[in-house]
Amino acid sequence: MALPQIASYPLPKEGDLPENQVAWRPDPRRAILLVHDMQNYFLAPFAVGAAPLTGLIDNIGLLREACAGLGVPVVYSMQPGGQSSHERGLLQDFWGSGIPGSQESEIVASLLPAASDILLTKWRYSAFRRTDLRTRMDAMGRDQIIVCGVYAHIGCLMTACDAFMQDLQAFLVADAVADFSREHHTMALAYAAQRCAVTAVTGGLLRGWDPAPQATETAGGG
Repeated sequence: MALPQIASYPLPKEGDLPENQVAWRPDPRRAILLVHDMQNYFLAPFAVGAAPLTGLIDNIGLLREACAGLGVPVVYSMQPGGQSSHERGLLQDFWGSGIPGSQESEIVASLLPAASDILLTKWRYSAFRRTDLRTRMDAMGRDQIIVCGVYAHIGCLMTACDAFMQDLQAFLVADAVADFSREHHTMALAYAAQRCAVTAVTGGLLRGWDPAPQATETAGGG
């Protein structure tokens, strides 16, 4: 199955969030920020200059800025290009050969990692599978993960679920993830809020962090 072309849709706002089952709060002393698969290949299906891509990039930028100001580690997950069928495993059956080459595997130019950011080679939906992410978090004394990026109902949700099953608190940032459609996006948020994570919008998540830039309604709405 090839990636679908993604029609424009508005990112959720705070009033659109599902009811969270837990009241966890992200703590800059405990959290990491995971920028999930923001690579050219995965962003190509979105309409350039339109929602949800514009708001997605803007709000991830705000999260990165806040984390940099408070010493919150930033981790970028990146799937490698040119994988063999052995490396792909069952992903090959569902998605084919994946990212074809190095240019497509690069992080989108507007969100390039800083020198201090961690680059994580990712092989499966969850950023924890076949990686040392948990080991890195333990070494840094971190037990919370803030997830942003693409796609909400695939890797972002699976990473949040995997974190929960390892007793790590997960936060899925509703206006800093994007998906194949608003329906897929909404489903991911609902499942996360009911089963494994806290959902929040960028401005709400950062509220109380100091210093912390606030997402604008324009950015949050795409």
